[in-house]
Amino acid sequence: MTGFARRSGTTEVDTEAGSASFSWGWELRSVNGRGLDFKLRLASGYEAIEPQVRECLTKALARGNVSATLSVEQVSAPAAVRLNAAVLEGVLAAADTVRSRLGGAPVSVEGILGLRGVLETAESTSDDAMRAELGGMLVEAFAAAVDDLLVMRRTEGKAVAGALSRHLDTIEALVDVAEHSPARRPEAIRQRLAADIRRIVGADAGLDPDRLHQEAVLLASRADIQEEIDRLRAHIEQARGLLAGGGAVGRRLDFLAQEFGREANTLCAKSNDVDITRAGLDLKATIEQLREQIQNLE
Repeated sequence: MTGFARRSGTTEVDTEAGSASFSWGWELRSVNGRGLDFKLRLASGYEAIEPQVRECLTKALARGNVSATLSVEQVSAPAAVRLNAAVLEGVLAAADTVRSRLGGAPVSVEGILGLRGVLETAESTSDDAMRAELGGMLVEAFAAAVDDLLVMRRTEGKAVAGALSRHLDTIEALVDVAEHSPARRPEAIRQRLAADIRRIVGADAGLDPDRLHQEAVLLASRADIQEEIDRLRAHIEQARGLLAGGGAVGRRLDFLAQEFGREANTLCAKSNDVDITRAGLDLKATIEQLREQIQNLE
């Protein structure tokens, strides 16, 4: 089933140097599929959460082509103060040289630290610990996004179930037409057989009523569609039971739709009347529509 979900936010992660702020976003899309195909695109540096994300999705879904994208951006970072040892050594050496030549009081620590280049400030980048802490939250956000996706898919599933139910009603009505067709009676077959013989050998040909009746009964036996009708009714009942039970029923309904098609084909092949053939063809068309809708179910 099709579906879409998005979860996004801003999260602060504490570090020794202070707190860092990240903006993130999950985007999930789902379309119809016979099996489960999951395509995942993660922001660089967050590959470690892939096993947890995949496990979360496979527990929630059984069918569908699903794509998920994670974006992460560091909005702010704590200021890190770093001592430039090379500059410090150079300043101390220079101070000793000046004092040895000119004399004077020793330089103060405050004075040295106040010199440009001795202390440097830089925006710290996210390290492994920060990614690990943020990763746990991102997995939880992904699970919430999957729940949102399921809600949308269930809403669509209810609509599809309604359409399937209407198709089953149509199939049942067409089965009734075929089952109660007057053309299935041996007497109707006898009359058609007699008309065909007269057309072939001439209107004056003598016909043995008993022999004609026997042939009509034989044709009726060969063209009997009661077995196909009984199977179609059993399939209808089973399909309605699956829809009423809910859950992941797409595969079982898909199998039933194939069985519907086989019985409809046999019914058409056995048909000895235009009305039954017409009902059989309408039956095949409705079954095809049923199969198309079933592809939307999990």
